[in-house]
Amino acid sequence: MAERCLLAVFAHPDDEAYRPGGTLALLARRGVRVQVLVATRGQAGSCGEPPLCTIDDLPVVRERELRCACAALCLEPPRLLDYQDRHLDQADPESIIAEILAIVNEFRPQVMLTFGTDGISGHPDHIAIGRFAAEAFHHASGVSALYTIAVPKSLAENLGIAQIRTVPDETITLRVDVSTVWEAKLAAIRCHATQLGTSPITRASRERQRVFLGMEFFVRVALKGGNDFLVGLEEK
Repeated sequence: MAERCLLAVFAHPDDEAYRPGGTLALLARRGVRVQVLVATRGQAGSCGEPPLCTIDDLPVVRERELRCACAALCLEPPRLLDYQDRHLDQADPESIIAEILAIVNEFRPQVMLTFGTDGISGHPDHIAIGRFAAEAFHHASGVSALYTIAVPKSLAENLGIAQIRTVPDETITLRVDVSTVWEAKLAAIRCHATQLGTSPITRASRERQRVFLGMEFFVRVALKGGNDFLVGLEEK
């Protein structure tokens, strides 16, 4: 049986933790090699409240936070590219797609995961990396399935969250209960200490956090092979 591998392609350090972190941890516990690829070092993010570093040191600090989070989730050490935070949509498509494809060819995943066209929050970097990753998927050989992170409309309405871009509930392909890896997911989120103050959910009650973060949702947007090992994940 071929080694199962998943490549998760994101824009910033911390993208791997909040929405998909539990699922990535579950996969790692089940023997899947999970590689996180991040296109920027988050140099336009927060330095913390109060500041934990200088703006000049932020890229190094955020890389360290990303490595901490991946270790907390039992993932492979992350890979980082050197694109500019908040300017990813201005990157040369041919160059960044080639860089993603080089890692695909090296890591040989059967499944890829990234942002959808909504970028969850509408962040231009999220939307851009999702577009680049999808293009790489279509050019890659050996990758069977492409999934995107999603938030169902009913969840956002239930919590009264208006700033999240949602998808219709019926488009959700995969729902994953991450309660068994809840502490690992929280540990990964806490690794991103500089960014904790930027997310309202980190200041919410534990009950509200459980509702928003305790179930993870994905849409399979493309399938070109039969080796999609995420099928049935929610049932195991």
